[in-house]
Amino acid sequence: MGMDVYGKNAQSKAGEYFRNNVWSWHPLWDYCTERHDDVIEDHEGLGSSNDGFSLDEDQALTLANRLFDDIENGDTEKYRIRYYEDLSDLPRTDCEHCNVTGIRDDQVGVAHGMPNRELDEATAILVGRTHGWCNACQGVGTREPWQASYDFSVENVNDFAGFCMNSGGFEIW
Repeated sequence: MGMDVYGKNAQSKAGEYFRNNVWSWHPLWDYCTERHDDVIEDHEGLGSSNDGFSLDEDQALTLANRLFDDIENGDTEKYRIRYYEDLSDLPRTDCEHCNVTGIRDDQVGVAHGMPNRELDEATAILVGRTHGWCNACQGVGTREPWQASYDFSVENVNDFAGFCMNSGGFEIW
């Protein structure tokens, strides 16, 4: 699933269409609304859904200029660093696929040979066994929290700013 963002009155090909999967869109939109809430005014979080939230041409241009300024003055990179620091502080979660054992022995696991799979040396040292694996936690019994699946990058902000600059306003579907 992803977010399809369409320019209302594109000034160039760059302003016709912008797409992110949900794993990249949500952090991008969060960044935009946190940093530039006075331009976006998305207090209900509608830009995080496929319901047609829109900005007019003036709002899109203002957002584009502000995003480019953020990149230029280093604020976007600082945000990116903080974003990943915050993610690294989140505790790992128990793996529900192997019941925290690191060995997936349910129907799926057995069908794919996971209980008998040999572990790589580093994992074997970490968990104290040589066999038994889980595809969800790589055999350790815990995994990163789901929030760690969301990616934030300066390049994505730059691409979105370029889209906004050329979109003539946009709608999110």
